[in-house]
Amino acid sequence: MNIEVSNNFKKVTTKAIISIALFLIVYILLLAVAIALTIFSVLGGFYIIAAKPMAITIGLGVGLASLGFFILAFLFKFIFKKHKIDRSQLTEITAQTEPKLFAFINAIVEEVHTDFPKKVYLSTEVNASVFYDSSFWSMFFPVKKNLQIGLGLVNTITEQELKAILAHEFGHFSQKSMKVGSYVYNVNQVIFNMLYDNESFDKMISKWANVSGYFSIFVAIAFKIIQGIQWILKKMYDYININYLALSREMEFHADKVAANVAGFVPLKESLLRMDLADHSYNAVINFYENKISENIKSANIYAEQNFVLHFLAKESELAFKNNLPVVSALDLSKYNKSKLIIKDQWASHPSTEDRIANLERLNIIKEDPIQQSANSLFVDAETLQKNLTSKLFSFVENSDQLQSLKIEDFKNEYVDIYEKSTFNKLYNGYYDNKNPNHFELNEIENSNPNLDLESLFDKEKIDMVYDFIAIENDKNTLSNIENKLISIKTFDYDGQKFKAKEAGLLIPKIEKENEDLKAKITNNDSTIYAYFYHQAKGKGLETALKSKYINFFNCDKEYDKKLELYYSLINESDFIRNITPIEQIKSNLSKLHKLEIDLKKEIQILLESEICKPEITQPIKESFDMYLKEDWVYFSKDKYIDSELEILFKALHNFGYLISREYFLIKRNLLEYQCELL
Repeated sequence: MNIEVSNNFKKVTTKAIISIALFLIVYILLLAVAIALTIFSVLGGFYIIAAKPMAITIGLGVGLASLGFFILAFLFKFIFKKHKIDRSQLTEITAQTEPKLFAFINAIVEEVHTDFPKKVYLSTEVNASVFYDSSFWSMFFPVKKNLQIGLGLVNTITEQELKAILAHEFGHFSQKSMKVGSYVYNVNQVIFNMLYDNESFDKMISKWANVSGYFSIFVAIAFKIIQGIQWILKKMYDYININYLALSREMEFHADKVAANVAGFVPLKESLLRMDLADHSYNAVINFYENKISENIKSANIYAEQNFVLHFLAKESELAFKNNLPVVSALDLSKYNKSKLIIKDQWASHPSTEDRIANLERLNIIKEDPIQQSANSLFVDAETLQKNLTSKLFSFVENSDQLQSLKIEDFKNEYVDIYEKSTFNKLYNGYYDNKNPNHFELNEIENSNPNLDLESLFDKEKIDMVYDFIAIENDKNTLSNIENKLISIKTFDYDGQKFKAKEAGLLIPKIEKENEDLKAKITNNDSTIYAYFYHQAKGKGLETALKSKYINFFNCDKEYDKKLELYYSLINESDFIRNITPIEQIKSNLSKLHKLEIDLKKEIQILLESEICKPEITQPIKESFDMYLKEDWVYFSKDKYIDSELEILFKALHNFGYLISREYFLIKRNLLEYQCELL
């Protein structure tokens, strides 16, 4: 298959090649300087020792000679680095065990005119990819690629959609020009190795420094020189990465074009649009069992459960179905995205789903779609495979042999129960999903008698108002980051107009005024909602109870901000533990931390006594809090951290963060459910 590449693809490919050429020139210059330094160091060391052989001169001479060798070693170490993919969670399959799937893959390979994968692996994830073990030498010698297929993906697509996805993956390697991307990737890995992958190198020269105080002098000098080299390489790394990622995005468009020519644009489009839902469903099952491990419970088949969650959530969102799979539209993905700010993300490796869909629709390549059954049908025994990979996934859990499998019906019941307890009544039409009732004066509303129907309070106009407010708030924060140069760009688009980065600050006052007006409208609608339900409550003699719940929520809202501030203060004040810190500074930082812990322990005690939180406090959470409250932990003694005590602190802090957010949600939900009961 000969798919013509776009002019933009050729342009970014040229830029990527130029960036690599520039790197090679810089690298050769650095290498020349390093070689000269090495010669100078060796000769200097020799002359120091020869001038007056003694312990001091030998130490200084050998140390000086080693200086140049360390710089050279730093510049050459990437040659011996091999990038290996962790395959511990992968399961290899062959043509003997899966003949239908291999015939399916072979047909795609022949149509795309590329090589058959070296090996084919199954993974547990919602993904498909081509990978290979790369090293410096793989830039000069061909390396066969491996194919990885995620059962979480196969479980949520049709055969024709899998055909499109695999054609996309093989499309990355179907053209000679695509090999430029592989070359750039490998050079990028070389630079990354010299910038960030230095643990073994650092250990080596640290050991050398510990041999003698004289050696340590020159090791310190070598470190300074290496830091200078890394500063240069960092600039090159950013430059090459920007060009490489631009090429990567074009490679994705090109691979999509290959896929559309093989399977048509519709199967790839529909699978792309469904991907987020499929991934969310898979992760929902994983998260469910993360909370079940402590009860010694595991899944028998996470894919049967993923399929249930996929269908359940699709029905809750009122999505249409095709081939027994939910159909997600582009509007479904973007209906809550009201942002007016468009920034070209030069650091993205993939185009956005919206851009990929738009590109596929412009191609408009239609192919017959005869294969509409589930992609699972390509396997000899899909269910057994699913169970085996599920078992393999849970085998990484400690004491996995003691875990008991949960029946599928029990999973369904528990999942639905958790979902219903974690969502709001459909009466509200999603109005409160990402907002809370705004504060207003309750007494001013009670005497009003609104002549409104309930639906108008939660109609599309009101929902749009909420998401417009969220979008404007996010846009304002982003523009502030641009103004403060936390985001490095040259231009951006806002509300259809192009602006320079330096103009970001000029837009902020206008946006703030727009947001204030919108907030006032939302607050007015919230007060009208209260008036409506107050009128309903008054007819039943329950107006005092409703008012009490609003007062309780408003108080909770204020207290939550204080608790959240305490939580983040503790996170920030304990951050030094994760970094190398001088001993005196550790003691000073722990003193500040202990002062904050006084408030933390008070708040934990309040949570333990809270009636609304009691059902949420599981046995592990209770044990974590009891252990933390048991005594005043010191965390640091005899010039080293006490890991067991730090674990107690961080567990308690994590559970505190979870419970305060859960308490807030439950008080909010209690209020909203009570309003529904008034109808």
